[in-house]
Amino acid sequence: MNTTDLIQLVEEIVKKANDLKNKHTSEKNALVNYACIFAQSEEEYNNLIMIVKEIGSVIKETPTGPLFHIQPLKTVSGNLKLLKIRKPDPTRPELGDADFTVENYPEFKNNYLSKTGFKLIVRENFEMIELIDSKFNVRAYFSNPPLDKQLTIK
Repeated sequence: MNTTDLIQLVEEIVKKANDLKNKHTSEKNALVNYACIFAQSEEEYNNLIMIVKEIGSVIKETPTGPLFHIQPLKTVSGNLKLLKIRKPDPTRPELGDADFTVENYPEFKNNYLSKTGFKLIVRENFEMIELIDSKFNVRAYFSNPPLDKQLTIK
């Protein structure tokens, strides 16, 4: 894999997650905030980290893998500046995920949390709603506050 392949993979993950979001929600204009590639092996993980370092730098180390601030990447859902490479995890067989920013999170939560495929995940300083549909090889998330706000990235 090279930089071009990586960019195509990220664009594909965002496009598929956008399709997933659009199938299950009315949030057609929600912009991508962050994306994650799920590495399926230690070798792939190390290779991905090496390649992402060519287009960005690590801004946060997390237990599941580093988060990079990358050169803005044009996607079907707007410019992407945050990319995470996730360590291999048997519970994450998909290609990856994309996180979208919804305009009114409390309303979104109220409308969708009870629907099939949606699940609330509460963390220390934020919460997110996960959307999974087995027909899609990606996941979609909706965080509150969005990651760029949590990290104060413009």
